[in-house]
Amino acid sequence: MTETPVQGPVLTFHGSHHEALRKAHPPRPAPDDWPGSRQKYGETLSCLNELFADVPKNTRYIRRRGAGNLMGWLQAFPGDTWQQRWKASQLEEDGFDIAHAWVRNHQDRVTDYELMTGVLALACADVIRPSIPWLLTRRSRHMREIVATHRDPEGFAALEAGAAKGVWSAKLGYQARTQISTIILAKGGTVRDITIGDCLELREVEAEAGMSGSGRSLFYLWLKELDYLPPDAPATLRDFNRRAGQVSIERLVDRYQLKCRPVRDLIVDYLTERQPALDYTSLEGLSRNLAQLFWADLERHHPGIKSLRLTPRVATAWKERIKTKTQPKRQPDGSYVEITSPRKSAISVLNTVRAFYLDLAEWAVEEPSRWGQWVAPSPVKESEFSHKKHAKRQKAQADQRTRERLPVLPQLVEAAARQLKEARIRLEAALEAAPGATFTVLGKTYTRIRHPRWADGVPAVTVYDEDGRRCTLGYSENRAFWAWAAIEFLRHSGVRIEEMLEVSHHSITQYTLPSTGEVVPLLQIAPSKTDQERLLLVSPELADVLSAIVCRVRDASGTVPLVHSYDSGEKAWNPPMPLLFQWRTGGQNRPISETTIRRALNETLDFAGLTDNTGQALRYQPHDFRRIFITDAIMNGLPPHIAQIIAGHDDISTTMRYKAIYPTEAIEAHRAFIARRRATRPSEEYRTPTNEEWDEFLGHFERRKLSIGTCGRAFGTPCIHEHACIRCPMLRPDPDQRPRLVEIRDNLADRIAEAEREGWLGEIEGLKVSLAGARGKLAQLDAQTSKSQKAVDLGMPSFGEIAARAT
Repeated sequence: MTETPVQGPVLTFHGSHHEALRKAHPPRPAPDDWPGSRQKYGETLSCLNELFADVPKNTRYIRRRGAGNLMGWLQAFPGDTWQQRWKASQLEEDGFDIAHAWVRNHQDRVTDYELMTGVLALACADVIRPSIPWLLTRRSRHMREIVATHRDPEGFAALEAGAAKGVWSAKLGYQARTQISTIILAKGGTVRDITIGDCLELREVEAEAGMSGSGRSLFYLWLKELDYLPPDAPATLRDFNRRAGQVSIERLVDRYQLKCRPVRDLIVDYLTERQPALDYTSLEGLSRNLAQLFWADLERHHPGIKSLRLTPRVATAWKERIKTKTQPKRQPDGSYVEITSPRKSAISVLNTVRAFYLDLAEWAVEEPSRWGQWVAPSPVKESEFSHKKHAKRQKAQADQRTRERLPVLPQLVEAAARQLKEARIRLEAALEAAPGATFTVLGKTYTRIRHPRWADGVPAVTVYDEDGRRCTLGYSENRAFWAWAAIEFLRHSGVRIEEMLEVSHHSITQYTLPSTGEVVPLLQIAPSKTDQERLLLVSPELADVLSAIVCRVRDASGTVPLVHSYDSGEKAWNPPMPLLFQWRTGGQNRPISETTIRRALNETLDFAGLTDNTGQALRYQPHDFRRIFITDAIMNGLPPHIAQIIAGHDDISTTMRYKAIYPTEAIEAHRAFIARRRATRPSEEYRTPTNEEWDEFLGHFERRKLSIGTCGRAFGTPCIHEHACIRCPMLRPDPDQRPRLVEIRDNLADRIAEAEREGWLGEIEGLKVSLAGARGKLAQLDAQTSKSQKAVDLGMPSFGEIAARAT
């Protein structure tokens, strides 16, 4: 086997959807020749005078002067058009320094600002078309106004009419208009001529330049809503590079840069063989375990490794490394330190590697030519990991989390409601305050900014607190509401977080009971982890939460807007749906992500100030509410098999693993058993005893004490030996009374001898029975004493026995 490194680092990748879209919709090419660029020097200046005839005279003069000086410099470069001369000048690569120096020596003493104004004027007149990267780095605050006024006023008027209220003149609107103006100046044409490829090219250039933000796809939404784009255009460009569909198995493996090409090809073939039985999430996790955590780790610590047949030393070292993980953690001062912690998925990784080796051995029997060369002993033995022990440990940890969080859940619910109430009070107070005014609410003083920015159709209401920190009260109220809604929804439904985020307005249905005709509200949960759809009964508390959510997300027309969500598991975009968990941000309606819900939940936990028994801050995960819901339901009498259906589990054992076990449950269950047993017995057995009966009961134990021991007969039973205790097997002799037993034995022997001597034959038989009983009691005492004092020899094992046990 030869070691061939995989070409090129593939740490991140675009999905197949992104590649297919780029191939189907390429950007418009940038030509070098068109009528406007072939104009002569004088014709171009006349065209500029005509184009900017309605602007102030001084502004028109600056633009004409800057354009004239720039064209005078461009005339020295080869080309038949101004665009060809523009490209030959290398101005986009070298900047204005060369042009400014030539103009200063040969023409007017203009500034960089005037030259930039000249470039903008020539581009607006469609004389030159600068590239998108150059326009993004040389942005002018006048560009969007010049393009909107002199290049395509009708197109921008249509955009303004379709924009949401308050967004056009907000920062988001300025940004979207700048992006559209950039495409027009770089590609030519008007707003209606912009293509999908132009939009994709702009977003890619912005990503390369580090320009990011939630509102950078708003311009695309405007174009799509005006039907300027074809029907097959994607619904949004938001996160399209990162959320762009599934990728091939080869690219899943190549992102880890495996150096040994044969092993890389083997892992690809193995994953291809397993792919039909796995979903994409499982396939991606399997590739990570085998390519990154197994083979890439071996190559990093043992350079040059080429075979799956690992030596015991190499295998042991890898298994020790896989037990922990090292991650950088940011410190308060901005530095990073490496934190080593146990890897929770270590058992899963070991199991995956063992299954990999066993599969190869099994497949080699059927296809020896393909898999036989890779058969090797598994470095992971079955005895090295215990699924049973791991499951018990996970169960204990989950139960402990539930026992810590269930009692304080009412405090978290109260804190979430209080946080939302206070956020609304602050927002209402800020809305009533004039820009620049100072107001006090809830004991704190705020100052509203003088020039408020409006965005997303609602006021952001930015203020400064007493310490001078900038606070956006509108966004704070928004996050507080969704934190409250998520807590209430999860604790009353017990669904998974991905199921909660997929609930739409269509999920709220109703069912009429055939017996009574009563209408029962139901909540339809879309298939998620187990691909099973189910219906949940909507409680009155959950109905209030759903009503509050619907009222919040409705638009002006009274309907819930349609939004596109991304399935992070299957890496696919879902069709537009009226999702309940959505909000307006970046100028458009977007589904709320899991990250947003978790951050909002953490903010509420910080506000509540909950701590565990060690004084540390208590953290809730969304899945904790699912465990709490199942535990609380079963503890309050819900049958486990019904809880299984509500939770959507395939196996009832999974449901019971979710239910936490409390110590008090055993006591309550025992008491309930006693109550059921009492119900099946006569009631007089459980009446209150009289004083005489109680005295009789206590007297029974007092009358059981004898001179040589204790009588063991049950309460209320007569003596079967007419108080001949020495003969009775119920007598428990006292070791301290052994001398008395010896005295009784000797006395009986003497009496037997006397009876034989006197001829009292009637007494001899009875005395012999008593003598045998006395001897038996003495033998019983001697056996007990000997057993307690006797040492037991365990022996010394031989070397052969020790070796056999170790093996």
